[in-house]
Amino acid sequence: MAKLSGPLAVVLIAVGAIATFSAVVQKGAFGPDDVPPPGAFPVLEPSRPVELRIPSLKLDAPVHDVGLADDGSIEVPALEKHNQAGWFENSPTPGQYGPAVLVGHADTRDGPSIFHDLSKVKPGARIEVERRDDSVAIFEVNSVEKFKKSDQPIDRIYGDFTRPALRLITCGGEFKGGSIGYVDNIIVFASLVEAKNED
Repeated sequence: MAKLSGPLAVVLIAVGAIATFSAVVQKGAFGPDDVPPPGAFPVLEPSRPVELRIPSLKLDAPVHDVGLADDGSIEVPALEKHNQAGWFENSPTPGQYGPAVLVGHADTRDGPSIFHDLSKVKPGARIEVERRDDSVAIFEVNSVEKFKKSDQPIDRIYGDFTRPALRLITCGGEFKGGSIGYVDNIIVFASLVEAKNED
C-alpha cells in the first residue's frame, strides 16, 4: 500500500487519535477486563467521591459527578461550580483498581478556580479524597506533567490498572482563547498509599 502523506495523512492520524481516546473513555470498565495483579497497598470497594483535599495547596473542595460531553471528551464542571472538582463517573471510584479521574477549572473570567495552582503540587505530596461511605482514600503524588491537548499519552493516563490511582486534570500552558482555550493539560499522577475512616 502506498505511504500516505500530506493533509490526508494528518486527517487520518487526527481521527485515529480521537477514536482511541473516545474508545478508552467510553469503555464501561474504563480499562482492561482482566483482574489486575494483587499489590501491597489498600484496595477499596466502590464509593463515590464527595470531597477533595490537597493540604499543600490548602485546597478543600466538594466533588460532584461529570460524564461525557457530546464530542466524547470528559465534561468539565459547570462554571457555577468552578470551585468544585468533577469526578468522571465512568472511571473507577478513588481507591478501586485503576485511575480515578477528577477534573477542574484553572480559572474563569472572574479569577482563579479550584485547580489554578495544580502545577505547584510536588511529588510526594498527599491528596485525600473523602468518599460517600465516610472512608478517605489517601494518595501520594508521583508526578505532575504537562501535555499538549492534541498529544496525550492516553493509555498512561486512563489505562493503567496495575494499582489504585488518581488523576487530577486541568488546563494550562498558553491561552489561545476562543474554542481552544489553553493549549495544554496539567495532569497530576498519584497512587493510593493509605485508607482510613473519616472521624
